[in-house]
Amino acid sequence: MDRDPFDTVREQWGQERPDLDASGLEVLWRISYIHKHLRKSTGRKLSKFDLPNWAFDVLANLRRQGPPFELSPSALAEATMLTSGAMTNRLDRLEDDGLVERHPDPDDRRGLSVRLTEKGRGIVDRALEIRFQHANEALAPLSEPERVQLVDLLRKLVAARGMA
Repeated sequence: MDRDPFDTVREQWGQERPDLDASGLEVLWRISYIHKHLRKSTGRKLSKFDLPNWAFDVLANLRRQGPPFELSPSALAEATMLTSGAMTNRLDRLEDDGLVERHPDPDDRRGLSVRLTEKGRGIVDRALEIRFQHANEALAPLSEPERVQLVDLLRKLVAARGMA
């Protein structure tokens, strides 16, 4: 198997600090690198829709809910791992662009519901096709059994850290 730059980093730490176990960081360096690379390349792919990654994340979370494609702002914030303040800012921008609209929550007089507009649904549906294709292309070097194994291993890490 080919070497990557992180093999050299691990070797350097092995020489400089052989008392430290770099095996954990060796995995995390690669995960972080892949994440940064994919976020950047995803952003380039979605730019044809004038849709930054953050906007896609919000719209995709609404879209996957099924009709009427809505969630509370707090559920959206939780799903996208944002603070309520950051979510409010993003919803303001998406609403200004006509991609979402806020309505009173019929089950809670004090609450709001965020709903995908027809325009937002049209854009996110086209963007989803590109996003799913991009993800599959990124994993093309892995066989199907390797993908399944990777998902199982990553799921195990998520569950062990209480991130689920």
